[in-house]
Amino acid sequence: MDVVLINPLDKNAVKNKLGLVLPPLNLMYLAAALERASFSVKIIDDDLQGLGAEKVAGIIEKLDPLIVGITATTATIKTSLEYLGAVKRLLPDVLTVIGGPHPTFLPERTLSDSDALDVVVMGEGEATIVDLAEKYERRGAPSLRDVAGISYREGGSIRTNRPRPLIEDLDDLPFPARHLVPFRDYETSDQEAGGMITSRGCVYPCRYCSSSLIMGKKFRFRSAENVVDEVEELVDRYGLHDIAFLDDTFMLHRPRAGEISREIRERGIDVSFVTSSRVDMVRRSLLEDLRSAGMSTVYYGVESGCQRILNLMEKGITLKQAEDAVKAAKDVGVDVVTSFILGYPGEKPSEMDRTIDFSIKLDPDYSQYSILTPFPGTPIYHELSKRNLLDEDWDKYTVIQPVIKYEKLGLSRETVMRKLVKAYIRFYSRPSYLLKHGYMIGVFLKTLYRTYIEPKIPFRSKK
Repeated sequence: MDVVLINPLDKNAVKNKLGLVLPPLNLMYLAAALERASFSVKIIDDDLQGLGAEKVAGIIEKLDPLIVGITATTATIKTSLEYLGAVKRLLPDVLTVIGGPHPTFLPERTLSDSDALDVVVMGEGEATIVDLAEKYERRGAPSLRDVAGISYREGGSIRTNRPRPLIEDLDDLPFPARHLVPFRDYETSDQEAGGMITSRGCVYPCRYCSSSLIMGKKFRFRSAENVVDEVEELVDRYGLHDIAFLDDTFMLHRPRAGEISREIRERGIDVSFVTSSRVDMVRRSLLEDLRSAGMSTVYYGVESGCQRILNLMEKGITLKQAEDAVKAAKDVGVDVVTSFILGYPGEKPSEMDRTIDFSIKLDPDYSQYSILTPFPGTPIYHELSKRNLLDEDWDKYTVIQPVIKYEKLGLSRETVMRKLVKAYIRFYSRPSYLLKHGYMIGVFLKTLYRTYIEPKIPFRSKK
C-alpha cells in the first residue's frame, strides 16, 4: 500500500443539515489524483466506522504504507493529530501529512502542535499530494524544498515552501474515487451520498467565510459536459438518482448553470438535484430551467434578518433580495433551505430576534441556524484574535458553541446560545409548519438535541 487517507471521527460537529455522516468527498478527490498517478490508495472513514485512533493505527500498521494523510477542520484538528500520533508510534518511518482548512491557515502552528506530523498541505491538495508522493517515493531524496504548497520539518526547523498555483482546468481532475468508500453503509440519503462539486473559488468578501481564501477569489468552473458526465456516472455506476451540487455558489455563472440543465435534459438523465445560490444571483427564468432538469431544492445563505448586520458581514445582499429569491423558488415549485448566523460581533439581542422573525417570515422548507464561529483564516478571526476576543479551544469550533468572548462586547455566551435554541424552537414548532412538514419534526428534535443538549454531555464512542 502506498497511501492511506483518513477521515477522522468528528466528535462534536453537526455533520450536515440532518445531522448525518457524509462520504469524504475531499479525500475521494485526493485518492483519484493519486490513483491516476499509479499509486495504490485506501480511504479509512472513521467518521463512519467510529473505531478511534488506536484501532485505525493498528489497521494501518498492517498495510505498511509509504504515506498516511488525514484531513482536519478546526473542530477536528486535535483529533486528527491524535490519529497521526498513534500511527507514528507504530510506524515511525511513515510520512504523515495533514490537509484541510485549519492547517491551511495555521501550518506552522499545526506542525508545532505535534511531533508526529511531518507535512502540512495548504489549499487545494490534488496536485500537491501527487507531487509529494512522487518525490517521497524516491527514498533518500535530500529534501522536499521543491514541493510547492507545503510546510514541513527539516532538521530542527519548520519550512514553508512557495504557494502552489490554483488548478486552472478543473475538467482535468479525475472524478472522485467513490469506489474506495462503502456508500451503502452511510446513514444518509442518496442525495447526500451523491454530492459533487462543479466549481471552486468565490469572488465575494464575506468576513466570516474562508472559502475564497482556500480556493481563491477567482471563480473556476467545470464545463457543463464534464459535470453531466459525472452525473451520469453517479446514476449509471452507483445507482444514485438524487444529487447535491455542493458548490458555494452554483449559480454564480448563470449561463453555465443553464448549460448544465440543458445537458441533463438532452441526455435524458433521470435525476433530482440540490443547488445553492446567493440571493442576489437568482433569476426566475434560471430556476425554471433548472427545475425542468430535476432541481428539487435550492440553498440560500441569507445569514441575517438585519441589514446593519449584513453590512457588517460584508455580505453584499439586501433583505429584499432574500425575500425575492425565496418567493421565486416557491413560485417555480422548488423547496428552499435558508441559513442564518447569530451572534455576529456588535449584534444586539434585539437584532438576533429580528433575524429569527425574518427567517419565519421567509417561511422556507428548512432553516439552519448557527453561532458566528471565526475560523482561522477569515477576516473576522484576524480581527477578534488581535483584540484577544477568542477562546481558541478548537474543539468548540462547531458553529453551535460560542467561542467569542462576548462578555467583553457587552453580551454573554449564554444569551447567544439561548437565541440559537429559540430560533430552532420558534421556526419548527409553528403549527402551520408542522401541518405542512410533519415529517420534519424528527429533524427538529434531533437538531435541538445536537445543538443544546449533546454538547453538554461527555462524548461516548460509537459502538
